Amino acid sequence: MSQISEIQQNKEKSFPVRRFSPSLTGLSFLIALLFVFPVIVVTSTAFQSSGELWHHLISTVLTDYIVTTLLLAIGVALIVAIVGTGTAWLVTMCKFPGVRFFEWALILPMAVPAYVMAYTYTDFLQVSGPVQSLIRELAGLSYGEYWFPEIRSLGGATIMLGFVLYPYVYMLARATFNEQSICALEVSRTLGAGPFRTFFRVALPLARPGILAGTALALMETLADFGTVSFFGIQTFTTGIVNAWLSFGDLDAARQLATCLLVFVFMVITLERLSRRKARYHHATNRYQTLPDYRLSPLQALLAFLACFIPLLIGFIVPALILIAMSFQLGDAQFGPKFFTLAGNSFTIAAITAVAAVLLALPLVYAQRLTPGLMISLTNRMASMGYAIPGTVVALGVLFPLAAFDNALASWTKENFGFSTGLLLTGSVAALVFAYLVRFMAASIQTLESGLQKIRPSMEDASRTLGMGKYATLWHVHMPMMKGSLLTAGLMVFVDVMKELPATLVMRPFNFDTLAVQAYNLASDERLSESSTASLTIVLVGLLPTILLSRAISKSRAGNGETAKSKGREEP
Repeated sequence: MSQISEIQQNKEKSFPVRRFSPSLTGLSFLIALLFVFPVIVVTSTAFQSSGELWHHLISTVLTDYIVTTLLLAIGVALIVAIVGTGTAWLVTMCKFPGVRFFEWALILPMAVPAYVMAYTYTDFLQVSGPVQSLIRELAGLSYGEYWFPEIRSLGGATIMLGFVLYPYVYMLARATFNEQSICALEVSRTLGAGPFRTFFRVALPLARPGILAGTALALMETLADFGTVSFFGIQTFTTGIVNAWLSFGDLDAARQLATCLLVFVFMVITLERLSRRKARYHHATNRYQTLPDYRLSPLQALLAFLACFIPLLIGFIVPALILIAMSFQLGDAQFGPKFFTLAGNSFTIAAITAVAAVLLALPLVYAQRLTPGLMISLTNRMASMGYAIPGTVVALGVLFPLAAFDNALASWTKENFGFSTGLLLTGSVAALVFAYLVRFMAASIQTLESGLQKIRPSMEDASRTLGMGKYATLWHVHMPMMKGSLLTAGLMVFVDVMKELPATLVMRPFNFDTLAVQAYNLASDERLSESSTASLTIVLVGLLPTILLSRAISKSRAGNGETAKSKGREEP
């Protein structure tokens, strides 16, 4: 017995139990509170005062904002759910020409910001564009003698957003299909069900969580969009917020509209959660094998090819070709020193935000690893809330307290020292970076959480037995092992910042423009061809992370290695 107790004591010394780390937990809580503070500011003070503009909005356009936002959200939800789910099933389960190409190519529309897609299709389909010009030339008709759909409409905006955002559903649905147990699919096949019947009866119900989660992400991006709806002249909450703020100078009305928009965001999140309720989707076995490739008939293969090619054509190929053609034919007349200044601004502020997001996310995810529990989990969820909040709302939440602080400080220095400090933080690069962090911190946290979970706890225990503390373990053990996750997190935040328009448009410092602002300003002035250079640069920057994401999804299923494929049998 004494020997057993001695061994137990040595084991406890060698593998210490993780204990509560008040300093790290407190730091993570302060970081999360910092990021959720702008949302608290917007919602807590929204309806303390109601000015004349707010009452005017209620009696005139508020109903239009609600109806238009609802119709836009419903239309986008239908497109992304149908296109994303259908293409994910085809490339995962069926064998047809080009399937390996479509596996990664279908995610490429994520690299195209919705407002860039709106600019390109407007130039392509407008009255003076090549499509209608060709129709008039071939048919011998004049303008007004034929019908052509209006691209600048609610329907046009719905299609633009739907074919840019369907990769959210495609990625999550494909990951879900990849992880499905072969048992359920084989039972369906033994009962005589073909690939499409198996899809509707078995795979689709099992993939419901991933499909709904992807649709919810697409809807949140839809509610946050400003560039597309503004360019198309559609009245939604985002355009109303910016107009109330910048055109009418009424910050209170802007906050009240932002709170109404947050209600829509909360509804999307709540519906997604309620749809799952307590349902759980687990494997009946811990063993995996490669998924079956349904061989399609020639006609079915052609239809499958078209079903995958059309979304890619609309969402990426056509916009990319139009941008390349416009850039080479005309391009930005200001291309040169000013363009490189704009590109430098975009890359610099995106790089600063990416580094800051990774550094701030590390203590959050590390604290959850050391002290797992409800409190730290809620803390990380608080810090991730910004991704579901439109950039205009984030900008309001950041600028309001900063302006109050600057005004109070200026008044104090004026009374006590006879000079005013002016606006120190409001309209600064630091304020813009903070708004980006609030908006995109979730991307960094989720990526680092995934990377840290892949490291075995025994590695950490071994480090602690060698005398390293928790911070030394993080620096010398965890960070080198999760280098890929660190780079991926930074890259994703970098690209998100490059594409972000509403927060940049509202919060950028004086005489500090980015490529996104340049593209928006030129397109708003009907200089669509000149906006192509900035737009094409943003698209090219977004290509790398989309391809990396696609490759990660392809490797996500256990048993998908070459050995399993060659042997054709189950592997653990």
